[in-house]
Amino acid sequence: MTGATGFTGGALVRRLATHNAPVRALVRDRARAAPLAALGIEVVEAQLDDPAALREAMRGVDVVYHIAALYRQQGVEPRLFREVNTAAVQHLLDAAIATGVGRFVHCSTVGVHGHIKHPPAAEDAPFAPGDLYQQSKLEGEQIAARYIAEGRLAITIFRPAGIYGPGDLRFLKLFRGIKRGRFPMIGDGRALYHWVYIDDLIDGIVRCGTVEEAIGGTFILAGPEYTTLNELVATVAEGVGARPPWLRLPLGPIYAAATACEAVCRPLGLEPPLHRRRVDFFTKSRAFDIAKARRVLGYAPKVSVREGVARAGAWYAEQGLL
Repeated sequence: MTGATGFTGGALVRRLATHNAPVRALVRDRARAAPLAALGIEVVEAQLDDPAALREAMRGVDVVYHIAALYRQQGVEPRLFREVNTAAVQHLLDAAIATGVGRFVHCSTVGVHGHIKHPPAAEDAPFAPGDLYQQSKLEGEQIAARYIAEGRLAITIFRPAGIYGPGDLRFLKLFRGIKRGRFPMIGDGRALYHWVYIDDLIDGIVRCGTVEEAIGGTFILAGPEYTTLNELVATVAEGVGARPPWLRLPLGPIYAAATACEAVCRPLGLEPPLHRRRVDFFTKSRAFDIAKARRVLGYAPKVSVREGVARAGAWYAEQGLL
């Protein structure tokens, strides 16, 4: 599998290892994977743009879980998104075919749908990626979908919602800001948001690689409920023992300021302190229908937002991150 040193991939590789089946993790840096090797997981170092190394890494593999991706990061050249999130998908699929891999599970993102105008959205909702990350992930998914249509490999695609839980650092800024009273709300807070707790997601991913009916399908994997942003923020505040944010800023002026920041900073090669993507968190709805995953995979997410937030908040506190 790829992405084993990340949050989702790390949780997946550990779950697979508990099934007493041999697990091979493909990593870019063997040193980072030392904790995996200590668990008895076979670690193979290879780059996603090296077809020969990928073929060697996949020899004798039954199921490939492709989790690795380049997420939104500061200072990343735009071309790298397509190299990692798009071109690498084809390299991996070709290597899997060449080495006789039985099944291939590809991780996409619900971000390919962008803002959900008519929530909740199912797998057949229109594509509307809102940034280069989402666009590059869509293009990678479309490569996998083409291989499915051509019958070249037994492939399953899944699109996870916002992934959270103990060990995640992506949502730390949200928890920390609310805990410290430094999280201003922008707009009316009625946008919808859908999370998936890490344990529930891993259960769904494993089902994508083991349920026979999953082959050739695409599945949204999200939590058992979605909430408004107002509800989500209030739940996080409760989970970290803080008061809900009292400061609420008007959307129009903030969006205009974000646009101006981008116009000034980007030509200078600077990361803008405020940008439209950050404002989008408060305005774009992301709510999804997981009926297909329930029906075909037997996917049954159990962790509510309230319970998941409490677990994540407790972990942040234990690590001294809040």
